[in-house]
Amino acid sequence: MVKNIWNWLKEISNFLLLIVLLAGTFSYAMFQGGFVSWFLFYSFLPFGLYSVLVMLYPLDDFTVTRKIKSQDLKAGSHVTINISLKRKFPIPLFYLVMEDQVSTSIFSTKERTQVKKMIHPWFRKSIELEYEIENLPRGEHIFSGLELKTGDFLGLFQKTRSLEEKDSLLVYPSFIEMKYQPMNVRFDQGVASTEVKIQRDSTMVNGLREYQSGDRVSWIHWKSFARTNDLMTKEFEERKSHDVCVILDRTPSILFEDMVTFAASLARAVLKRGDQVGFISSGRTKQQLPVRSGENHQQQIFYQLAKVQGDSQETIEQVLEKEVSSFQQLASCLVITSKLTSPLVHQLHDFTKNNHAVAIFLVKGSNDKITVEEQRLKALASSKGIWIKECHTGHFSNVFSEVKRA
Repeated sequence: MVKNIWNWLKEISNFLLLIVLLAGTFSYAMFQGGFVSWFLFYSFLPFGLYSVLVMLYPLDDFTVTRKIKSQDLKAGSHVTINISLKRKFPIPLFYLVMEDQVSTSIFSTKERTQVKKMIHPWFRKSIELEYEIENLPRGEHIFSGLELKTGDFLGLFQKTRSLEEKDSLLVYPSFIEMKYQPMNVRFDQGVASTEVKIQRDSTMVNGLREYQSGDRVSWIHWKSFARTNDLMTKEFEERKSHDVCVILDRTPSILFEDMVTFAASLARAVLKRGDQVGFISSGRTKQQLPVRSGENHQQQIFYQLAKVQGDSQETIEQVLEKEVSSFQQLASCLVITSKLTSPLVHQLHDFTKNNHAVAIFLVKGSNDKITVEEQRLKALASSKGIWIKECHTGHFSNVFSEVKRA
């Protein structure tokens, strides 16, 4: 309220100053006479009248339309924004400053000059502007509106108008191509093979064998019993489940963006192989997707990863304790974190007791090395049937290169 009153008083004072200048030059021409004095008055008159016109012009007749030319974006790419301004009355404007109001999260640096443009519209009723934002960061970015500014030649009057035009831009995480190997493997570094539960597919009969105590009645092949009077049991094709559940640690970390990139790459690799994957992350908001497969499911995972932030106030161990009921019986547990702790190893050991295959992907910087404490915890985890793999930034594609089928 006080600011509005101050702006109104400032505009009135500038208008009075303009009247004084016009009156002064006119009086000088009247009393002095001659070519020079009248030339001065007539030269100043258009600028003075234009200042009055700018003062009276409210900028209310401008309408704006924003078009985001590319909607399917991933981190590191660029986007082109098209701004269309239209107005009804072609009032001459010497300059017009347009600033797109967008959340600062869209900038990888503090530089914001790319959303502020100055044009010279003059009598034009339609104006087209275009600008690009490079190196987009992951996340959801909000466009709230546009701010228009103009003024007179003398700098006495400046007009500002805010136009509401809301849009949002969702930037998906980037991903690295990697070849995923399932958890029922033997690793070169001496870690024993991790067992996962075996599921019998009752629809695929592989042969017959003699009946054994404990076999289900539904497995008995009654036709052969009728012919031979010997109990025979159907032998089914055994199928191992390669379903996985990716768990992202959302505690604050300088490597969080690298962890998101790895999570996206891992989920995509699992789905590309034809297996099913679920996703769990917990922070200020909770993301949880069931174990599924398909292109649409990958899109859902990427959508969740586009929005996650490293804002969890709970440790990953506390999150795992709460989410233990969310895991499917046959799903392998893949934890992505940048901090390896003893409580995490012990918490995940409980999952191995239930025949869950468990792996920890420890994300490190490109030049970071595993510490002595992390070496000790890695050996402890190995003894408990948990596989730990360091994943260095820039080398995510090689994570499974040393994994071979047993």
